[in-house]
Amino acid sequence: MPLTREEARQIYRLGEEAVIDLLARSSEEIEFLHFRINQLENQLAKYSQNSHKPPSTDGFKKVKRTRSLRKKSGRKPGGQKGHKGHHLKRVEQPDHIEYCQAPDHCPCGRSLKHKQPERYERRQVYDLPEIEIKVTEYCAEIKRCDCGVLHAAPFPEGVDQPVQYGPRIKAKAVYLMNYQHLPYDRTSEAMEDLFNHRLSPGTLFNFNKSCHENLERTEENIKEQLISSSVIHNDETGLQVNNALFWMHTTGTDSWTHYACHPKRGKEAMDDIGILPFFKGISQHDFWKSYLKYDHCKHALCGAHHLRDLEYIYERYEQPWAKAMKRLLCDIKAKVDAAKEQGDSLDQRTLSAFKRQYDKIIEDGYRANPPPEPKEQKRKRGRPKKGEPLNLLDRFRDHPAEVLAFMYDFRVSFDNNLAERDIRMVKLQQKISGTFRSVQGAQMFCRIRGYLSTVKKQNLNILQAIMSVFEGHPILVT
Repeated sequence: MPLTREEARQIYRLGEEAVIDLLARSSEEIEFLHFRINQLENQLAKYSQNSHKPPSTDGFKKVKRTRSLRKKSGRKPGGQKGHKGHHLKRVEQPDHIEYCQAPDHCPCGRSLKHKQPERYERRQVYDLPEIEIKVTEYCAEIKRCDCGVLHAAPFPEGVDQPVQYGPRIKAKAVYLMNYQHLPYDRTSEAMEDLFNHRLSPGTLFNFNKSCHENLERTEENIKEQLISSSVIHNDETGLQVNNALFWMHTTGTDSWTHYACHPKRGKEAMDDIGILPFFKGISQHDFWKSYLKYDHCKHALCGAHHLRDLEYIYERYEQPWAKAMKRLLCDIKAKVDAAKEQGDSLDQRTLSAFKRQYDKIIEDGYRANPPPEPKEQKRKRGRPKKGEPLNLLDRFRDHPAEVLAFMYDFRVSFDNNLAERDIRMVKLQQKISGTFRSVQGAQMFCRIRGYLSTVKKQNLNILQAIMSVFEGHPILVT
């Protein structure tokens, strides 16, 4: 509550020490309120294009900002010149031919019944046949030898129960749940609508469980391939499992994807997953400090994150160095992209020139953001807060090789979008199917989805790949 004039007079009458104490307490409160207001203003200034916040958090009332981090390509929208369109093509040997009869009489009154057609106008329709479940019964012969011993014929591999489902229907159900992200109830409805046969949620769970168990060796193979890769992309995101916060970790390349669900986000989880502890190539990520603890491999930082952070610093604090750094990173990317197209590399002179510009911008940034002076009285534990501009400057100063890794090594991409695309599928699963009710359910999704993502990246048929799992020989993509 604010002081009344009478209360202020009473404190004044108490003497100089009382007034000084009041001013000191008021100054501390004003400083705290200023800090809190600045925090809230910083939160309001962040949105999806200048921070790591997803577009869904922008809200409907957020002012739409048309500024984009992408540069114009100069090409007109739509199909480009020389692009071949795709359309249905007429087949030479259709599966069925149906003849449409001409009218029996001409408008003039003459009969056409005995006239032979001069020619045919042909049109073809692509469509699906009527889909229905077929039940196959296997009858194993049992013969008795003259000596009295009975001999039974073996059933085909996988036919183990008196009545069971086959690999095709299992594959389609697993496809709907783990690739199209349908929850159990909607998958059951879809199977009934498509095939006129309803599957219970318990049966669908057993399909997932069986697929998960059969993919154990395949998952190990994927991890081995990632460990031996030259560059991997890492990311993590929060995941609700049984009303608790878990973390979904992804590791991927252009050909491989691995997901893992863990209650921890940091190094403990990464050690348990078992990829980064043995990896000796280049790990690209978004500067989550736990990745940097693996010093036996090199690191590369996501340029897209840097562009968003710089955009925020420029908008919020109006600091020119942030705009200059953003322009420099985009210029380097354009130069690298042009060299890649020509099959060339950047010469040492160009690399040195870019590095000098990089260092100069950092110097300008520190001149605009002198480090805070430590306060003597009531010193709190830990390091004093530097503020957002200084934190970003420290990252650029302390990790130049990681920030500019895409410039020095063309195997490294400018951004970490590959990992973010893999993570997006996990977020999509939560949006459509909701949270996971058990750790087992989350683990089953991780292993199956990692297999399907790998199959997709290698341009293999997903349904056939799932069916091969239930047939007992998963596609070990190598």
